[in-house]
Amino acid sequence: MADVTLTIGDRRHTVACRDGEEGQLRKIGEMLDRHWSTAARASGGLNGERTMLFVALMLADELDEAKRRPPEGAGALLLDEVADRLERLAAVLEN
Repeated sequence: MADVTLTIGDRRHTVACRDGEEGQLRKIGEMLDRHWSTAARASGGLNGERTMLFVALMLADELDEAKRRPPEGAGALLLDEVADRLERLAAVLEN
């Protein structure tokens, strides 16, 4: 097990993770930290727990948006599939 220290806002948190996962954990911690100042303003700066709630809500909103967005290139794949079906249908009709 490895320990990683994350700085989120003005606080440091030491978190354990499996060996080799340190980079991913740091990346996620940086994501939280990027949202911290906006979340602190939104929460009125009342306390860290409430600010972290706002960070979680902002990240959940981003995740929801990403899930609703079609994957890049999906439109081209769909058009290719439709074109293939039309070509097969035309071949059947010709025979």
